Amino acid sequence: MGTQYRNILVAVDGSKEADWAFTKAVEIAKRNGAELSVVHVVDNRALATLTPIDSTLYEQNEKFGDELLSNYKDRAAEKGIKVQTIIQLGSPKLQITKNVAPKVHADLIVCGATGLNAVERLLIGSVSEHIVRTSPCDVLVVRTPKEEEGKGEN
Repeated sequence: MGTQYRNILVAVDGSKEADWAFTKAVEIAKRNGAELSVVHVVDNRALATLTPIDSTLYEQNEKFGDELLSNYKDRAAEKGIKVQTIIQLGSPKLQITKNVAPKVHADLIVCGATGLNAVERLLIGSVSEHIVRTSPCDVLVVRTPKEEEGKGEN
């Protein structure tokens, strides 16, 4: 029978890669009768340099996160999956494996393959790569299907 997953954590950021990861996480949750936790991390390091006047940008980020999560919550609920959404502030790399995964007792983390370009990956490494290295549990990195690559890109 193999491993039975109970608590699946999926990280979303609004990218197409994250959407594929969510779809795959829903399938796995359904197959395993697992609970799904959908997390969105608002990277406040980029926002830390903003002046109070720029606080609307921070609010926009949070609003985007809330809307994103409520959309995912509805989609999972339609499939009959027990789902909770989590919005965190901080570095996505640290929040997902150090804080969120232990809190929800995740036994599987699902994330999309990186959206970073080659230079950014070289300099800072991708979030998915960091999750693989530091995760307390199994990790599934979902690749965008080949036929979908390049669609919708300018």
